[in-house]
Amino acid sequence: MRLTDLPTDATEAFRHAGAYASDLVRPAVRLGVTGLARAGKTVFITALVHNLIAGARLPFLRAQADGRLKRAWLEPQPDDDVPRFQIEDHLGALTADPPHWPNSTRRVSQLRLTLEYAPASLWRHVTGSRRLAVDIVDYPGEWLLDLSLLGQSFDDWSRASMSACQRPGRNTIANPFLQFLASVDAGTTAAEPVAILGAALYRDYLSACRKQDHVYTGLTPGRFLMPGELEGSPALTFFPLPPEMAAKDKSPLRTLLARRFEAYKSHVVKPFFRDHFSRLDRQIVLVDALGALDAGPAAVADLSSSLESVLASFRPGANTWLSSVLSRRIDRILFAATKADHLHHSMHDRLEAILGRMVGKAVTKAQFAGANVRVLAMAGIRATHEAEMAVATAGAAALPCIVGTPLAGETFGTQIFDGRREVVIFPGDLPLNPDEVLGSGNGSLEGTLRFPRFRPPLVVPRAMDPSPPFPSIRLDRAIEFLIGDRIR
Repeated sequence: MRLTDLPTDATEAFRHAGAYASDLVRPAVRLGVTGLARAGKTVFITALVHNLIAGARLPFLRAQADGRLKRAWLEPQPDDDVPRFQIEDHLGALTADPPHWPNSTRRVSQLRLTLEYAPASLWRHVTGSRRLAVDIVDYPGEWLLDLSLLGQSFDDWSRASMSACQRPGRNTIANPFLQFLASVDAGTTAAEPVAILGAALYRDYLSACRKQDHVYTGLTPGRFLMPGELEGSPALTFFPLPPEMAAKDKSPLRTLLARRFEAYKSHVVKPFFRDHFSRLDRQIVLVDALGALDAGPAAVADLSSSLESVLASFRPGANTWLSSVLSRRIDRILFAATKADHLHHSMHDRLEAILGRMVGKAVTKAQFAGANVRVLAMAGIRATHEAEMAVATAGAAALPCIVGTPLAGETFGTQIFDGRREVVIFPGDLPLNPDEVLGSGNGSLEGTLRFPRFRPPLVVPRAMDPSPPFPSIRLDRAIEFLIGDRIR
């Protein structure tokens, strides 16, 4: 079963129709922002909103370049039952002394940004609206991966999960859970205590995988990692069974686990799809491809697999008035390789090409369905600047470097940084041909990329500009692609 096969009930049809009618009176676009762990979702949203409100110079945002973007401001969000994206707290972290990165996404949140603009054409100037509400919906990428569970049975999910547990590297992390499975009697009648213990061990395994920087990304169920108000509930008390145990269809343990797997889909995954995901018009997926490349082939393979699952969850296509009334489709999707500021600008196009290669097949399918899809390398907030370092070898070209302040406690070689000293680093090179790291040869950049985590840039308020914008890389191109056509 595919997501597109899910029936739309009368309530949903009425809601979409109501949203369509509201958009006729007050134009709005719902922008979904997601990404897997450490991809920079919070930073991206904060930078996007702050740069627009502060009137930052965004030359590739056509409405601003033409002088038609008059102002931007925040308004109360339309959904009263969704937590607000706490942009003030995130700006406070980025402008503190010393500045630090804000906390990452842990739940769905929302923010409404309103843009006032002058239409480009005389006809639209007379008949069109001059305001656009941009409803930004921030949600964890792990919840997006959960959408793939809707098309799986308990046995399907068990087979895939057990296969992942037994891969080289993961099998060591999963050892306590695997040992537990080896000791379980498939025919036990004490199913509840076994389910509680097994779910805890499986959750510990997922959490340990998540802490392995950039190596493992395809971790489901996502709410095992971010349980929130569901912690301890039966819907989060299940675990996968190996094939020989899953085959015992009528055993009390398998019956209990399969029922709870279905409960998870019904009470967790489907409401997320219905209340949030199915209502999106535009989507940006942030990807820390650079971190995966630095972690090695296993991380790259895992990230590629996760991105395929993410793409399979989308309902891409051109929106018509009928789809807007009955079932919205995502008509623009941007895949953004973040942390481009960790590389010299001469490597940005290569990073973009690598991500494009990762998502190439799925992008082609989305475009065939009528969606506009783009891949971009960017940094919502630029933490470094560039320099060149002379090389002692006669005739050798200078090394393209980056300059930034590593976070306190970060290491680089034998150095341990204090969070105050700026350093010059040659981060390494990316291959000109993406196939060198993604092709059948599966070459590796593990250990060849050199960069610590950098502190946010210092942004100094001035009398004429008390809230200056943050420096960025290609943020204006991202904004233009995602909403530029709606403010013309």
